[in-house]
Amino acid sequence: MIEIREVSKRFAPRPWSTDPVIAIDELSLEIPNASTWAIVGPNGAGKTTLIALILGFLQPSEGTIQICEREPRKYLRERGAAFLPERFTLPPEWPLQTALLSLARLEGLRAAELDRRVDQAIERFGLGAHRAKPIGTLSRGLLQRVGLAQTILAERELVVLDEPTEGLDPIWRIEFRHLIEEFQREERLILIASHDLAEIERIADHAILLDNGRVRESIAIERDEADQTLYYQIDLDRTIPTIQEYFPTARPVDPQAADRATPARYLVTVADHEELSTRLAALLGAGAILESVAPVREALEERVQRALSGGAE
Repeated sequence: MIEIREVSKRFAPRPWSTDPVIAIDELSLEIPNASTWAIVGPNGAGKTTLIALILGFLQPSEGTIQICEREPRKYLRERGAAFLPERFTLPPEWPLQTALLSLARLEGLRAAELDRRVDQAIERFGLGAHRAKPIGTLSRGLLQRVGLAQTILAERELVVLDEPTEGLDPIWRIEFRHLIEEFQREERLILIASHDLAEIERIADHAILLDNGRVRESIAIERDEADQTLYYQIDLDRTIPTIQEYFPTARPVDPQAADRATPARYLVTVADHEELSTRLAALLGAGAILESVAPVREALEERVQRALSGGAE
């Protein structure tokens, strides 16, 4: 488990300011073992800084971080981690195979294992025809595949991936999903930072929305006991300007509908069916005419957009 307790990270002020840069602001999280969690959010939200703190590359200004009850640097010394940084790169003059052999040695693999594990990684990510090519000659997509290949050289319980699908074409995005599925079957703890919300929705159990260094919303990708929010689409015969009086979370599915002819369609959230019935009764009692009501599953992208626009409770 990764335990983050009231962690803040400040950097020196920018040249034009006297105020420190607050990258992470009093953040607390518990990320359980054998799960796949994503960190999402806009540019500058603090995603990469949070990863650097978790891996011990940076020290918190305040607060504590523990991985399996160990300080991050101690954990990494003892158990290591499979890590793909954002914008993965290596010395440009290194041949691809030589680079992976060097990384395998750094992982502590024994001589008898080196060639076998490197060959497996090269084959897994379709890099056989590029073994002898210098790293500096590889395309962005090929380099990203090298980065993914090095994450499987040694078997690590903790897997941390920063923008892992950047540069991958559709075929290799599918292979990336298969890799995550393998990690999940092996019950590893997987942490992914990404802007690709559609991909995250396919592979993650949970998403943490960061904004200005704070957790804006914690989102269960699959329904579980901790998140019983229900989403409904309500169709009315006309736009109701005061609908938030009856459903405080209501938002129009098509914001331009108010400028056009009826009907009007809204997405609403409720805690349970009793709340839905009570709020619908009040809305109908105020004269609204209901055309239909149906449960929906709100996409991760929609939830993130709603939270960032101020619609989250």
